[in-house]
Amino acid sequence: MAVRLGMIGTSWWVDSMYLPALETLADAEVVAISGRDAERAADRANQWSIPGVFIDWKEMIEQVDLDGLIVAAANPVHYPATKAGLLAGLDVLCEKPVADTYEQAAELADLAEESGAVTMVPFTYAYMPGFRWMEQLIEDGYVGKVLHVGLRYHTGYALGDEYLWKLDADHNPSGALGDIGSHFVHLALRLAGPVSGVTAVLETLGSRAAHNPDGEPYEPAPDSGAVVLEFESGAQGVLHASAVAYEGTSMNQRHEVEVHGTEGHLRYLVDWDTIQVVTGTRVGAGPPQELPIPDEIWGGVRRDTVHNTYRDVFRTTDAMARSWVGAIRDRRLVRPNLRDGAAVQQILDASLVSSAGGVRVELA
Repeated sequence: MAVRLGMIGTSWWVDSMYLPALETLADAEVVAISGRDAERAADRANQWSIPGVFIDWKEMIEQVDLDGLIVAAANPVHYPATKAGLLAGLDVLCEKPVADTYEQAAELADLAEESGAVTMVPFTYAYMPGFRWMEQLIEDGYVGKVLHVGLRYHTGYALGDEYLWKLDADHNPSGALGDIGSHFVHLALRLAGPVSGVTAVLETLGSRAAHNPDGEPYEPAPDSGAVVLEFESGAQGVLHASAVAYEGTSMNQRHEVEVHGTEGHLRYLVDWDTIQVVTGTRVGAGPPQELPIPDEIWGGVRRDTVHNTYRDVFRTTDAMARSWVGAIRDRRLVRPNLRDGAAVQQILDASLVSSAGGVRVELA
């Protein structure tokens, strides 16, 4: 029997990421969708042959026989909808951030673990072939003991002065760090383990519209953030996330991840055009050289542009929503889950406190 899913959200992300990926799964069926815009929700339902359409997600959870819930609406919906789904006995996939605060995120993780729910938080970049290859090399001992992790996520979506809800402190207090940098916080945790201390500087460097769409003034969230991460292992990390960094490529963004260790160095570069490459060297081996991503990691995904690779990873392979459905079917743990989402949220919260007070924040 197919896993019966309810979708909260009708955005372009739902249309491009989730619904195409789930449509090709024989053991999954999206049976209901909810969105605050009734016409848009109906259009999405017609486009993807979804029988149930709701304006109120609470009614969808109460009235439809569901096995799982995907929460892909605006940030303020994440915590209440995920909690309602868990309390209704559903497995839940929730977009990041899973909550407004670490306390709320930890509450959700506790609820999931108590109920045995299969949960997922889709930090997408961990599934990309280049990062998977880098992670495998580190696990195989290529760099030895990890000493330093450097992560940079640069994009230019906030270079204009229009209103962006992602940079409205009421909707996303940590701004660019929470929006794009949270993905790299997750990567940092995967590469170097738990974090014990955070020191951050979050700033608004670009120009923002003075009023929101309702004509009301609002507090702009930071469009750039630099964070020093102290890992429990003794390693140090530096993360920079900026939404006001012009890159000039087709997607106007660039990702760089570097790891230095006692035995060597690895670097993963994605220019979001045609470059997705891992380079490295070991102590005494001279300058870094390309370390080609193995065919078994590429699988059948396209390699021509980064965007096509990205599409194929999530639409055709056992990644993100598709792996979550498989885990529901098999009743097994899948990651990143709500506990991982809470770990990221803790660092986002600590970064806000650190930046506001000019202090180092120690994590419990």
